Amino acid sequence: METTTLYTVTIFSENTVGLLNQVTIIFTRRGLNIETLSVSPSAIEGIHKFTITVFTDRETIVKVVKQIDKRVDIIKSYFNTDDDLVYQEIALYKISTPKLMALGTIEDLVRRYNVRILDMTEVWIVLEKTGHHNETQDLFEELKRRTADGDKNGVLQFIRSGRIAITKGKVERLSDMLAAMEEKINRKP
Repeated sequence: METTTLYTVTIFSENTVGLLNQVTIIFTRRGLNIETLSVSPSAIEGIHKFTITVFTDRETIVKVVKQIDKRVDIIKSYFNTDDDLVYQEIALYKISTPKLMALGTIEDLVRRYNVRILDMTEVWIVLEKTGHHNETQDLFEELKRRTADGDKNGVLQFIRSGRIAITKGKVERLSDMLAAMEEKINRKP
């Protein structure tokens, strides 16, 4: 049996109502759990980009991407491993101000984890951390541990975004595909 790997699936499409549901059903039918999902406009005008991460084996991800490509509203989909991408996540942490201040200076925390203070009141502080999953999770675990008061957690709220990623290539892979299609069309008499 093949080992599972975290794959990042990138899907290019027009912004069509109901497409997200159609895409997620493909993963669900294969018993795959989507780890993260983000959707936004791409660098190509009128084209949206889905970024989905999922643990699976290579054989399954190849089948999933082929099945996604069969959808009418999909322009093209690809899969990559972490080695092929530059990627990040963003995490927000709301911490009890008195508990955080009881730790002493937060300068060490800011420097060590490269966090930004987004908002501060007498009751809570909101921190932002951008990084890979393990970096944002490590900060969460440390904040939880250092601000705990008995059974009460000093981390009031925590949220992490889905992965955002770009390939290490010069341009989007879709740009290459569209350029090749245009060249082929222009060559026809």
